[in-house]
This record gives sequence, structure tokens and C-alpha cells, in this order.
Amino acid sequence: MPELPEVEAARRAIEENCLGKKIKRAIIANDSKVIEGVSSLDFESALLGKTIVSAHRKGKNLWLHLDSPPFPSFQFGMAGAIYIKGVAVTKYKRSAVKDNDEWPSKYSKFFVELDDGLELSFTDKRRFARVRLLKDPTSVPPISELGPDALFEPMTINEFTDSLSKKKIAIKALLLDQSYISGIGNWIADEVLYQARIHPLQICSSLSKENCATLHNCIKEVIQYAVEVDADCNRFPCDWLFHFRWGKKSGKIKGKKIDFINAGGRTSAYVPDLQKLSGTVATKAAGKPRKQASKKKGGDEAEDNVDDEDGVGDEPTNEEEESTKITKPKKGGNPRGRGKKPPMKRKAKESDDDDDDDDDDSVGNNDVSSEEDDEDPTEKGRKVKTTTSNKQAKTVKTSKRAVSSQDGKKPKRAK
Repeated sequence: MPELPEVEAARRAIEENCLGKKIKRAIIANDSKVIEGVSSLDFESALLGKTIVSAHRKGKNLWLHLDSPPFPSFQFGMAGAIYIKGVAVTKYKRSAVKDNDEWPSKYSKFFVELDDGLELSFTDKRRFARVRLLKDPTSVPPISELGPDALFEPMTINEFTDSLSKKKIAIKALLLDQSYISGIGNWIADEVLYQARIHPLQICSSLSKENCATLHNCIKEVIQYAVEVDADCNRFPCDWLFHFRWGKKSGKIKGKKIDFINAGGRTSAYVPDLQKLSGTVATKAAGKPRKQASKKKGGDEAEDNVDDEDGVGDEPTNEEEESTKITKPKKGGNPRGRGKKPPMKRKAKESDDDDDDDDDDSVGNNDVSSEEDDEDPTEKGRKVKTTTSNKQAKTVKTSKRAVSSQDGKKPKRAK
């Protein structure tokens, strides 16, 4: 999902190209899941004739300050992105909108044309973003609940060290908590921990002062560098873990093996030879068998797959969903298991990141999103039919046993 550098690149692009210009046309998508708390018509009328005064960001949230309220606010979710026609804005890995696509994109949720002809669009293919119209975006969640911004409001080394000494949770989980520091998501957390040589599961309070100082410096350097290059990942240093972490494929960085574990509710890339557990955490871990990453769909791991797998083309669209598949037993096979409810197809949950209700930007839950769709009506029909068949089968068996008992014969055991 877009993290601080990607959202900051969008903010800067708006500041450089849109300030002082009046909105002469607006098109807001009729999508109540993304456009929250206001109708598309009311949203459009509130924008017309307004002048863009400034663009602001905190964590992974962006809002436009107009010459009068209310103001549009954007929570980027899994794949939200800002596009300005004719202007290069960072292309996030999951944006799904290409230069040769129609304009505005069919995934556009917020589109405005300015008085000089410039056009701006906020798109979201996966529909986990939220676009709101607010009097004061900073006074209401999610922005009001965010911790200090990792770029604009960094903690001092002493503040950072002191705060970590009081935390009894894993460092990766804390870094993802937007109420602690806002703007850090999964890839940044993995990167700074790798560069600081700290294991994702290391308990915060067990970190030495040297560890804390190193991590503080790595957070600052990684974020500042990513922002300086407008979040263009092709310009990230070639020795960054970023280039090797996507898709959970086995690989090496500088000859060292990369491994994947679950930390903070997210799939986490790390280098075991360089990032070692220490203290009581290491002792406990040594006595436990190593667990393989779960491949179950529908839980936190499913969310990690969505966020970390490489390639937009493999992601499901909102308009389409793969039909449910029911495996039928082969002839002559073991009859056990017949009559069970068919597996239900459920959409993967979404924690930036991010995330709780609708995306990863929610506060206090380690940036893990959750999203659950209503059950497919066809599945409900199958469930009812299967359950009825089971009941009928049981009734027939019971009746046969009752008749056999009345005849004085021992009922045969069902094979």
C-alpha cells in the first residue's frame, strides 16, 4: 500500500502544479464504499468554484485546503493514487493505471478540472481507499488519532529511546502502529530494521541505546531518501532490501539469504544472518519449532499476500470475483466428508497499511486492514441444500435402525 514517500510525492506534485487554481469541473464517483458520508452530487457542488490553496499530509493521509471549507480528504488504502494529466507523479506498484489507459480512469473516484485546463484524479482499483469531505480533516479520525509524522514531526533520539524502553511488544508491530509514528508501512519497516540489523520480533524494551540510535537514524535516512527521489523505487539504492522483498520469493542480498516471517500481523522480510534475536526472546524462540508462513486465505496472511505479491495483473478486480469451486469426491474414493458444507469463497481481508476497518491507515492495530464481503447468494443456496440432504440422510438411517430393532434383529453398522 502507498506509504509516506508515495503520498508525500503526490502532495508535492499538487503543490507544484495546482495551487491558486480554481475548480471549474468536478466528477465524483457514485461509490458509497469509497466516497464516505456524502453523496457524489453534494460533493461535486461543494468543490465547484473553489480555489486550491495548499495540500497537506500526515502519515498516509492527504487533504486539500481550499479557499473555504469543506475540504476533500484522501485515505489511500491499498492502491489509492493521485494522477495529474501531463505531470509525472510517482507510480505505486499497485496503482493499476497506466499512461495509455483511458482518462480519467474507470477507477477514478475523484476528478477535477482546473480553470487552466489541468486535470487531477484520485484513483483506486481495489476500493479500500476513503475519500471524505470534511470541515476540518485534522479534528476527526483517522488523522486526529495519528502519532507524529515520521518526516515532518520526527522524535528526537532521546524521545525515541525512552519510548521504546517502555514498550513490551515486538519492534515491527510498534513501527506499524500509526498512533505511535504515522507514515511507516510494511516495506519501510522491513527496510529500516534490515539496515539497523534488528530482528522484527525483538521486544522494544530489550533494545540497547545503540540499537535505538541506529534505528532512529535508519528511519530518518530511508524516509528522507525515498522522498527526495519522489518515491521512484527505480532510484532506490541497489543494496536496499526493498528490491528483494516482493512476492516472498527465496533470494539473497549481498550473499545473505532472505527469509519471511509473520511479525506485527504482516509478512516480514528479513535476513536471519544479520538480524538475530537476542535476550529472553531468543531463548524462547530456540525452544520452539520453526513455523512456516501460513498460506490460508481470508486472514492476516491473505492481507499480506495482497500487499506483498509482485505484479498488479494477478490481483482480483472489484467487478469480478472467481467463482467458488467445490471438489467432488472421486468414484470409489473414501465417502467420508460427503455431505459437508461446500467451502465458501471469501474475499481476502484487507491493516496499511493498512488496517482495521477499511485500510491500513487505522490507528492502534498495527496498520492491518480488514474487509469482509457479504456471502455469495449461490453459496447460501448450496449450504441450505446440502444441510437439508444431510438431515434427510440421517432420518433415513434412523428409521432403518428402528425397523430392524422392532424385528428383533441387530441393526447393521453403516459402512
